Amino acid sequence: MKKELIVTAKSVEEARKKAAAELGLREEDMMVTVLEEGKRGFLGIGATDAKIAVSYTVEDDAKGADAALNFIRRVAEDMGLDSLTYETKAGTNDDTVIAVDGDNAGLLIGHHGETLDALQYLANLAANRRVGGEKHEYAKITLDVEHYREKREVALRALARRKAEKVLREKRSVMLEPMNPYERRIIHSEVQGIAGVSTNSIGVESNRRVVIFLEGDAPENEEA
Repeated sequence: MKKELIVTAKSVEEARKKAAAELGLREEDMMVTVLEEGKRGFLGIGATDAKIAVSYTVEDDAKGADAALNFIRRVAEDMGLDSLTYETKAGTNDDTVIAVDGDNAGLLIGHHGETLDALQYLANLAANRRVGGEKHEYAKITLDVEHYREKREVALRALARRKAEKVLREKRSVMLEPMNPYERRIIHSEVQGIAGVSTNSIGVESNRRVVIFLEGDAPENEEA
């Protein structure tokens, strides 16, 4: 895929060096079009930067997804999980979903998805690691095991509705268990559609929790 990078600097030479460093390429391997030569000006007055356009070829996103898939396979095999099935498909949020199923696949999920989230983070690092200076489009990887994320979202939305109803019925706030940012966003999203109640997040780091409360009684320390 052909892409173009616009770079500005005090001179064309500096712009070329800047582009080469950003792209991880040698200057002689770049196709450069000078858009503006730049001017030094007098005592710095009236100076303008040079501007160049650099054309380059990037690898397809599939290469990043393959790297992520290979990483996940290695981790699973190191854990003795040799009979798993893997499916790579396009997600709905400009991402690539890697779905894993099979005997004992649940070991990749962990408590409340903690292992799954850690593996997803590492898979994204593997997908976007630059090898040999090559540059490719950023690949966003979502890892799902035995449809855990879909099932978890359904469960969290049901939980949010139940707790919101309790707040409305008993006229007092309810604090939920600690959740990661992704799960807290699901709770916030579901409660937004329920009149008379709102949400907030309190606490720090891994102990951060969602509080559902009557509108007008917001607790302190609001963050997602």
